[in-house]
Amino acid sequence: MHSPLGFARFRRHFLALLTVFSATFVSFVADIPSATSALSSGGTTSTTPEVRQAGWTAVNVSSRGVMVDYRDLNVSGAVFRAIRLRARSTLLRWHVGSTDPNAWALAPADAAPRINWSTEGPAGVVAAFNGAFKQSAHAGGAVVDGVVMIHLVVGFMTIALDRAGHWEMGAWGAKNFPTRGFHPISYRQNLTPMVLNGAITPGASSSNWRQWGSPLNNNPLTARTGLGVDANGNLIYVATTTSVMPVSLARALVRAGAVTGMELDINPFWPIAGVSAQPLRTSSGQFALQLPGSQHNASIYDNGWQRDFFVALAEPNSWICSWQSAGVLSTVHHVQPQPLRIAGRGCRWSSPTSTPTSTTTTTTATTSTAPTN
Repeated sequence: MHSPLGFARFRRHFLALLTVFSATFVSFVADIPSATSALSSGGTTSTTPEVRQAGWTAVNVSSRGVMVDYRDLNVSGAVFRAIRLRARSTLLRWHVGSTDPNAWALAPADAAPRINWSTEGPAGVVAAFNGAFKQSAHAGGAVVDGVVMIHLVVGFMTIALDRAGHWEMGAWGAKNFPTRGFHPISYRQNLTPMVLNGAITPGASSSNWRQWGSPLNNNPLTARTGLGVDANGNLIYVATTTSVMPVSLARALVRAGAVTGMELDINPFWPIAGVSAQPLRTSSGQFALQLPGSQHNASIYDNGWQRDFFVALAEPNSWICSWQSAGVLSTVHHVQPQPLRIAGRGCRWSSPTSTPTSTTTTTTATTSTAPTN
């Protein structure tokens, strides 16, 4: 039989050990970053590199893994090139053209009609591709760095970019687009959705092909380009210089994995795309992968181009670093340039020839006329 004094001593020791264990466990849990906190701060809960995928060919690779890959798709006898930007290793910027939209001169220098090597060169250009219809086509709105070029249209498909160059795509005015916590500074619209929820929309397969632009010589069979987002959030540019109907472009977007998709520019003169083998820091670089049959080399975007276009950049090698701009202040009513800066605790940028490293281990409007292009 145990004495009351012995039991009391045992109880005191047990409670002391329990207190130490509880404090240690709470401290351990507090040191584990939650998925919510990591994502809300722009970080990532995983540092697993972007892997190669069967059927796709990687064009450029960083310490984060694949940045851009591509594949060619045969859709009803027409060859489409699909170029995919991995969401975890690349970012995107939108530029105005030198003649379109009409208010192009209001855009800040970082969104001017040519690649801006002073702010985009340090990150490294990995791809560039054409934008959408002319303003005269009445095909949707455009906003760059908070500057409204053309008012956005409810129901039109929209790609939205935030200050970190991350993207979302959806119909303007739809519920949960943009998603909560995503704050875009640039938008580009072009017509109604072509792909939604992984399926071709009735409009894309409609016999009313005029709703998808005005082709040359009034012939609906023409070169077409499109843009989509897949289930993993990757961005997919799809294009063909072969003459096709709108529904063929929609099929190509779905075949490439898009769950949401929109048409970009059409007609032979405008489809232009290129991907570099290594991140380009200056205008002396080359886009190794071009769009077959294109009438232009993608380096035209370095010289200054008439129409709007997108530039894809490489994220830093370090997972805790990222490229970000200042963002748009709603209380400021003038142009706010958005040059990129390296962001992340302990991250630094040393020179244009190096890569970012870490010092630690750890308005709405309406449309009435059919679009012309």
